[in-house]
Amino acid sequence: MRIATYNVNSITARLPRLLAWLESSGTDVLCIQETKCTAEQFPAEALREAGYESAVNATGRWNGVALLSRVGLTDVVTGLPGGPEYDGAQEPRAISATCGPLRLWSVYVPNGREVEHEHYAYKLRWLEALRKAVAADTAGTRPFAVLGDFNVAPTDEDVWDPALFEGATHVTPAERAALAALEAEGLSEVHPRPLKYDRAYTFWDYRELRFPKNKGMRIDLTFGNAPFTAAVKDSYVDREERKGKGASDHAPVVVDLDL
Repeated sequence: MRIATYNVNSITARLPRLLAWLESSGTDVLCIQETKCTAEQFPAEALREAGYESAVNATGRWNGVALLSRVGLTDVVTGLPGGPEYDGAQEPRAISATCGPLRLWSVYVPNGREVEHEHYAYKLRWLEALRKAVAADTAGTRPFAVLGDFNVAPTDEDVWDPALFEGATHVTPAERAALAALEAEGLSEVHPRPLKYDRAYTFWDYRELRFPKNKGMRIDLTFGNAPFTAAVKDSYVDREERKGKGASDHAPVVVDLDL
């Protein structure tokens, strides 16, 4: 079975590329972030024609998550149970479902903006709510994973120049401690291999030719419980999908499982 996570940076803008990638990659289940559409605008019919059921949590604006599956999609939970609100509402940043033999979450962790900003404190509250919400699933015997854009680089090796990020979000001790707390619930990170260069970055800013210069970050992550990680055969960043006109600023992260 092949699963993946992909911040598409607008599913309507990326739909032709996404459909082509789904076909060429042979992905069975895809976790999507940053749909940038409402649930009504989500292209469920086009995806159904391609063989995928979909579940979506989206209200427009800048967030939105989804799950696509061609191996079944049941027991959908929309939103983050116990999750914090921002500007008076819970943002559409989490969705979970059972896809064949797997239980999966697609998450889009808040950016945090700046360390002094309220959005940073909100980010830390959101990660703590995620830790509590996944605790029951991590302890089960069913393969379970949380995939998505975490907006945190786990180590200094996961940013192209750590000195440039000093004092900024995505690399602070508190954010990294929140990832460690998530793992302490019984999850382990699945580390992808790069298809080029020596670091498996997943995000490159559109500005300043960051992608061709490989000035990136690894912020799209996969955390699985013991039954999940025991089934992993391979994982890689599909850097090729970041190339060309109309690409997202993220690349898909693929995980192959022996299930």
